[in-house]
Amino acid sequence: MEFSLFAHMERLTADQPHDVLYQEFLDLCQMADDGGMRAIWTGEHHGMEFTIAPNPFITLTDVARHTKNLRLGTGTVVAPFWHPIKLAGEAAMTDLVTGGRLELGIARGAYSYEYERLHPGLDAWQAGQRLREIAPLLPKLWAGDCAHEGEFFQFPSTTASPKPLQPKGPPIWVAARDPNSHEFAVHNGFNVQVTPLWQGSEEIESLMQRFNAACATHSGPRPKVMLLHHTYVAADEDDAQEAANIFSRFYCYFGAWFQNKKPVSQGLIETLDESEIAGNAMMAPENMRRDLTMGTAQEVIDRLKRIEDLGYDEFSFWIDSGMTTERKRASLSRFIDEVMPAFS
Repeated sequence: MEFSLFAHMERLTADQPHDVLYQEFLDLCQMADDGGMRAIWTGEHHGMEFTIAPNPFITLTDVARHTKNLRLGTGTVVAPFWHPIKLAGEAAMTDLVTGGRLELGIARGAYSYEYERLHPGLDAWQAGQRLREIAPLLPKLWAGDCAHEGEFFQFPSTTASPKPLQPKGPPIWVAARDPNSHEFAVHNGFNVQVTPLWQGSEEIESLMQRFNAACATHSGPRPKVMLLHHTYVAADEDDAQEAANIFSRFYCYFGAWFQNKKPVSQGLIETLDESEIAGNAMMAPENMRRDLTMGTAQEVIDRLKRIEDLGYDEFSFWIDSGMTTERKRASLSRFIDEVMPAFS
């Protein structure tokens, strides 16, 4: 099993300068590169200080300048916000200028807050259908002379310009959860990204079962599957408990953004009061401690061994958490120095 880092800028209060946050993000990417991780993944989000990533191609192009070996992954571009010709061209250009290091993750999107602003009237079902129309067009546009008459897009013969540096174009990864999404990805020869979010081992096993079921109905080569999970390697048990408290707060805010019911000003959602956080039993610290990939180095190794045994090809260390950069760096350092060697 290989390892990667999933990271964004995240701004919790209005007094945090964006340039400082970006440098902290770059520092984490450089740590991952120096530590031998396979890839960095960063996504696409709009109008949200909670997760700042308006164009992953710009970010990854800059990360390429500051790193040597990392593969550069979009985790993920939001399909319904793109025209397939535009997406194919920008991905190809990014692959060219980064020396053939791009990997293209694509998803339907998760936040109604973004749908309302970028594509009013869109719902999750139609967003998924747009993804299913767009993703198979990308290799065809990279190959050239692709014409299309579909439900959402129609265009005459077109070739992505420039051509990507990788001969068949960047590897494509599809974010999947339900069985139909797994089947769509596998049958199109795409790799699969999955995340159980705050859910634990049962969901991790279930996601793998869905992937295996899709592979069983496909006669072609078996794609790769990557698990994205919040991770923290603690110095000791007290440190792990404090991290669980922080993750609890993070997921309470994640839920507030996802439900899209709280007012937002200057890209920051209304502050949750302590009673709302304490009353959210689903996101309680003890659940975070139990279900996330967190604990001492040996605890994390033991969890990852079980994940590896399930058949996951890659584990992505999701570092967004609302923690200070010092805590993030310390946890990532322990992961690189104490956890990864157990898998070399």
